Amino acid sequence: MTMGGYIQELQDVIRRLHGAEATHVESVPVKETFKGQTVWEGIVEVFELTGHATAHRAYAWANGTNDPEHPRHHVTVLHLHPIKSAQDAVRAAIVQEFRSLEPAE
Repeated sequence: MTMGGYIQELQDVIRRLHGAEATHVESVPVKETFKGQTVWEGIVEVFELTGHATAHRAYAWANGTNDPEHPRHHVTVLHLHPIKSAQDAVRAAIVQEFRSLEPAE
């Protein structure tokens, strides 16, 4: 997939999930480590939003999966307190994913 196609894919996901138009601003490399181990490394795409009630910016990326039916998992994080950067967005997504794996009590 071309870079333009990838950006368009993320814009479509943002439109579907958040009901806003997204204009690509920049690509930010992020490496998140925990206890000396890399837990996520990749490029976060930053978008300006038009038409969203509370957020003016969103962060988005796609991770590969082992599921041939759904080979890509899209992640979007809105720029709302306490999310202030691409790094914050990755941290929040990691925490959310970890919580979803915890057994229900």
